[in-house]
Amino acid sequence: MNEALAPKTTPEGETAIRCSDAEREQTRARLYAAAGEGRLSIDEVEERLATIETTRYRHELNALLAELPAPQPEASEGWRSILDAVCRQLAADIATLLNRGGASSGRRRMVIAVIVLAGLLTSAVFLVAAFHGFGGDGFEHHEFGHG
Repeated sequence: MNEALAPKTTPEGETAIRCSDAEREQTRARLYAAAGEGRLSIDEVEERLATIETTRYRHELNALLAELPAPQPEASEGWRSILDAVCRQLAADIATLLNRGGASSGRRRMVIAVIVLAGLLTSAVFLVAAFHGFGGDGFEHHEFGHG
């Protein structure tokens, strides 16, 4: 069998898997992030970046990142991230109202209480309006002022 066609193996003896351009880009991003966090010097990053273009296999890319911590899971995207932030804020506000949030100011508790009360009152007004039948006709069908 032609040696050039023989499957490549990793140092652990497993079959090597070729890396994609996207995987190279992810490796670049992790190297930039590591430099930004102060984990790698500029010289180390440049040296590793120069190696990326000639890298063919995943295990070679992994070797460039071996002593770096695993990436943190990415934050949710789109509406999911907004909903997550609202839920976290709501939980923090409820903890503050119940005085479970540690050292919180009385002013903050008062503001949160007023906002919650305003939300409840607004909801009650809409609910009453919906059941009472206020609509495009105004109050005419209730015969106010007729007598």
